Amino acid sequence: MSTCDIAILGAGPYGLAAAAHLKRLKGLEVRIFGEPMDFWGAHMPEGMFLRSPWAGSHISDPESTLTMDTFRDELRCEISKPIPLDKFVSYGLWFQKKAVPDLDRRRIARIDRAPEGFRLTLDDGANITARRVVVASGIGPFARRLPELSDIPPQFATHASDGRDVRRFEGKQVLVVGAGQSALESAALIHEAGGKVEVVVRAPAIHWLGWRSKLQKLGPIGKMLYSPADVGPAGVSRIVAFPNSVKYFPRWMQNRFRKRSLRPAGARWLMDRCTKIPTTTSSLIQSAKMQGDKVAVRLNDGSTRNVDHVLQGTGYKIEVSRYPFFAPELAAEIVQVDGFPKLKPGLESSVPGLYILGAPAAWTFGPLLFFVAGTEFAATNLARAISKETRSR
Repeated sequence: MSTCDIAILGAGPYGLAAAAHLKRLKGLEVRIFGEPMDFWGAHMPEGMFLRSPWAGSHISDPESTLTMDTFRDELRCEISKPIPLDKFVSYGLWFQKKAVPDLDRRRIARIDRAPEGFRLTLDDGANITARRVVVASGIGPFARRLPELSDIPPQFATHASDGRDVRRFEGKQVLVVGAGQSALESAALIHEAGGKVEVVVRAPAIHWLGWRSKLQKLGPIGKMLYSPADVGPAGVSRIVAFPNSVKYFPRWMQNRFRKRSLRPAGARWLMDRCTKIPTTTSSLIQSAKMQGDKVAVRLNDGSTRNVDHVLQGTGYKIEVSRYPFFAPELAAEIVQVDGFPKLKPGLESSVPGLYILGAPAAWTFGPLLFFVAGTEFAATNLARAISKETRSR
């Protein structure tokens, strides 16, 4: 059984940033496992764009040199704004080759406690012992799926994260559920691919983002209201840009910051692409059943739809215990609040030596941790905490 000081699970933006920072610490063997940029490259709809602005799309490295700007200049390629998904994936793969060339593409199938720290079982059956484990495995397991569709075969009802190919919906009648970016952009992509789309929204109206660009024209006033990462509404954006400051607010305000910053919304640049798509507001699916090769959907207003497919752009619900690699006994040790782990300043969980990065860290550190912009805070504070703990030994 091989050993290492730190094992990182996940090779998306947070895992890559963590590895880049931790590998700078002397005397520690750091290993990272996973397929680089897999969720972004294999699960997001083909043709989509990032909602995050340019300034909020850099993956953090210790020298701040492996930015989107450096990637663009080195490859001498033009990158439009908003950033195309395929360009961001290419940037992540470029970052990985520069910062973490020794990445291990095997996956961690299970994590158990061990006397030396943790025992990791890989998907090929190999075992590794690690003194510390950093979980940066993303939000894939947390896809929120409607219980009303639980009896519908998966080929007729999917989540927006279930596949890239929107061309499979050409000529199909598709009902898209949700009012967030993934729902609205999926609807636009399906419409542009020749599908017949209707969007069903629970809220009375779709919320569109984009006021930041207008307020920026006001100069200093705009900068006072919005951080470059553009996470959260005016004012709140500046607070959540500094995750360590979020904890000084009462819990009810922290929860409000998170919910206001993450509420379903679409980027303003998407509006024109959705104008020809029928949208039904103040509605939700009450029941669904198969009728031949069609899905018969009944809405809460009593109206019905017979469609070829239902696409759920219903977001994600964090439940850290749903990570499939946690042994049940280990998952039970993680102190949680509403599915989020309670974390210490260095992003360490209640289980000593187990660190959790990305969206699950948002209960403790705020909504910035849902976005790529949060890699700077997460990787920097993680490396600082582990360095301090190592020196104290």
